[in-house]
Amino acid sequence: MTNTIEITAPIEQEGTRAVVRNWLKQIGDHVREGDALVELETDKVTQEISAPCDGILSEIAMSDGDDAAPGAILGRLNVEAGLAMEAPASPLQREPASTAPAAVSSYYSPAVRKAAKEYGLDPANLKGSGRGGRVTRADMDHALEMSKSHPSAPASQRVPSTEPLPAPPVEGRSRTIPHSAMRLSVARHMAQSLATAPQVTAVFEADFTAIMRHRESHKDRMKAEGIILSYTAYFVAASVAAMKAVPEVNSRWHEDSLEIFEDINIGIGIALADKGLVAPVIRQAQTLSLEPIAARLQDLTNRARSNALRNEELKGGTFTISNHGVSGSLLASPIIINQPQSAILGIGKLEKRVVVREVGGVDTIQIRPMAYVSLTIDHRSLDGHQTNAWLTEFQRVLEEWPQ
Repeated sequence: MTNTIEITAPIEQEGTRAVVRNWLKQIGDHVREGDALVELETDKVTQEISAPCDGILSEIAMSDGDDAAPGAILGRLNVEAGLAMEAPASPLQREPASTAPAAVSSYYSPAVRKAAKEYGLDPANLKGSGRGGRVTRADMDHALEMSKSHPSAPASQRVPSTEPLPAPPVEGRSRTIPHSAMRLSVARHMAQSLATAPQVTAVFEADFTAIMRHRESHKDRMKAEGIILSYTAYFVAASVAAMKAVPEVNSRWHEDSLEIFEDINIGIGIALADKGLVAPVIRQAQTLSLEPIAARLQDLTNRARSNALRNEELKGGTFTISNHGVSGSLLASPIIINQPQSAILGIGKLEKRVVVREVGGVDTIQIRPMAYVSLTIDHRSLDGHQTNAWLTEFQRVLEEWPQ
């Protein structure tokens, strides 16, 4: 009797949705325990699902673009050594698919077959974007949208719709990029945040002269120790100091109370090119000095950009920093709060500006490295005087950084 082992999606995953992105093995491949089999893209990270034991990949139950709920069966392994596996027929070998949705070949994934039945589309008429040219659920969804926008398309690709006809298309060429799970998650989270909380932004201007001098004096020594001293490390340390002055900023709104956290767990927004962004968390930042903050930042940033973050490293934040100035913006408003937190800090582009400084009782014109710093707050949790008091302390710590 054949002994098979199910390959399943993790029970615990970041967010509520994961999507199959890429099978690294094919049916009939011999695998060893721990070999990477398939990549899942969750709302926040891309993770590899490994083989639970030695065996032969006997079934792929979900294909590229399919939703994988926690615990869902992705495929199966045959654990009988040497068992000959029958590879599925190639696309050139299979019979042409019937135009009737119910007769769609089992060559397609369950999600594609389900879409074919619901949409009345024949996947055999589509050019697949998945591995090896396979048709994915995203291809079916795109075909549905195209059939609505182009009612003159062949009957096999049209879907009856009671919705109003869309507006005439914009003239000129265009291309469609399916949303990734991460992009959809960010979109939902941002919309939900704005719908949930009244958000107000206050803006200060900070002089970076002191932290630039300190960084210049210490960055080479720290680099020799394998630590890159970034400006963001200073922002984390200054945020901790400001939290001590106005602890209500490190909070969460409840309908009957304001929960103020003792631990300051600061999420750092990291952009992942056009995929979206993540905010890995520096936990208990109030217990760390500048150097360990810098080391922790470097580690999280490196692993975020190589899709190596663990799910737990993206959870439990009580405050978030968005250093949007690194991509060139002077000011972003509002920087949407990472719900259910009560506030988010924004750091604008560092640039030299002409400012007025009093020296010996005389106003002088000087050139200083300046940046706009903003705090967007949930106005249910905080008022303007608390917001400004927090920013005042944050600004003071940066401008009076000891040398």
